[in-house]
Amino acid sequence: MTSPQAILIDALGTLVHFEHPGPHLRVELRDRLGLEVSETQAKAAMRAEITHYRANLHRGRDAHTLAGLRRECATVMLEELPPEAREADLGVITDALVAAIRFTPYPDALATLRSLRERALRIIVLSNWDFSLHEMLANTGIDVLVDGAVSSAEHGTAKPDPAIFEYALALAGVPATRAWHVGDSPEADVVGAQAAGVTPIYVARDDSPAPPGVVAIDELDELLGLLD
Repeated sequence: MTSPQAILIDALGTLVHFEHPGPHLRVELRDRLGLEVSETQAKAAMRAEITHYRANLHRGRDAHTLAGLRRECATVMLEELPPEAREADLGVITDALVAAIRFTPYPDALATLRSLRERALRIIVLSNWDFSLHEMLANTGIDVLVDGAVSSAEHGTAKPDPAIFEYALALAGVPATRAWHVGDSPEADVVGAQAAGVTPIYVARDDSPAPPGVVAIDELDELLGLLD
């Protein structure tokens, strides 16, 4: 493989993982509203919210539209909660929902990003995410370790569309032949990178087999060995 000048890297499943939101939602509703919600109810509520969000995340393209999408998701979530929850202020319910959604960097993520920066590589986070991608990166300490971030909602196209890869390459200031894209989705990350002429590196955190002919790593820090 040609040595890269830039690393494009996916967020969810590659840099960060999604904490189980049900327990957090129960705590947030109890603290904010004194509302007791069962584990089963919380799971059902978050399942409904996540399903709706995934189908509509592209609409959260800026602060205003994201706020509207979050209120919409909270309304969907309410259908699975006790009737008294529907009597509460929607703004409070929305705040509880947002607070319950938390992301944590994988143990090897921050150290790997620091090592990549020490090698003078440009690093761009490229993710199918809404406008809050930047907020999440700041909350997890990732923002100071990368040179930029591109969310699908802001750009208007999502991986595997090569257009969003081309935008990330322009942000990095390198041609496709001098970039690697690191991600955990065979379709969005591998197929998308290949369509854009970028070398894909597949992250198989769940031990899933790599697509044929694609270099795979089990942990993110193994990326450093590929650069040596």
